[in-house]
Amino acid sequence: MIERIAILGTGLLGTSVGLALRAAGFRGSIVGWNRSPEGARASLSVGAIDSIAADPLQAAREAQVVLLAVPIYATLDYMEQLSGILGCEHLVTDMGSTKAQISAAAGRLFNTPERAAFLPGHPMAGKERGGADLADANLFRGAVWLFTDDPAWQRSPHASALVKGWREWVAAIGSRAIDLDPARHDELVAWVSHLPQFVATALSALLEEEVGDAPELKDVGGRALREMTRLGASPYSMWRDIAYTNTPAVEAALQALEQRLAHLRENLRTPELREEFERANRFRRE
Repeated sequence: MIERIAILGTGLLGTSVGLALRAAGFRGSIVGWNRSPEGARASLSVGAIDSIAADPLQAAREAQVVLLAVPIYATLDYMEQLSGILGCEHLVTDMGSTKAQISAAAGRLFNTPERAAFLPGHPMAGKERGGADLADANLFRGAVWLFTDDPAWQRSPHASALVKGWREWVAAIGSRAIDLDPARHDELVAWVSHLPQFVATALSALLEEEVGDAPELKDVGGRALREMTRLGASPYSMWRDIAYTNTPAVEAALQALEQRLAHLRENLRTPELREEFERANRFRRE
């Protein structure tokens, strides 16, 4: 039974997990830590955590489950630090948006009988802006929570129990778990998550450059403009590590879109334009 959880990173996702666990009936202790003290205090004030840790590594030692809710390179750094101080009575899991490097590090640093278990995870949920102030207990309800599982932890009965317990809590907060190979995970999210973000970023940056000083722009654009550019509000700090750790897959998706846009441009007055709309409509219907 999981009774002690440490959340390292009490931004939007980490704080939302704390709120969701409480709403689902978790009665154990939740300690939080954040690089920004203001973020930790905000998480404490909304009831997502019970206390603020002075030291993240000590908080991890005293927990059973350690949730890394930080950017990808910070996750990799913590994995290096935690692997040497945690034992088989611990489970570490993460929320990173790419999984190949994290899964490889997990295989190198964790999941032996004497070391902590590591369960790579990625909830397909979030908002265009971060911060504990925007946290929501229902953020993960109806969402898919992806795992790129390494069955090596099954060699330890204690680790198996912790992994089973954590996956049960993921279900309790309303998410549906799907297990994927790490490379397949990164390929899929490049299409369904990363490509939409970079399209919105490019479109928003283009509009800012071309017509951003037009006072009537937002009124003329209306709902279509708001929906297409909503993700353009996402900060670089949130997406830098994703771009760095999933470069080939994102490049492939962007290149395919560039070719598709060129195809549209070349067929604005041909029947192919109607066929393209029909293909798009089929995707939305399905």
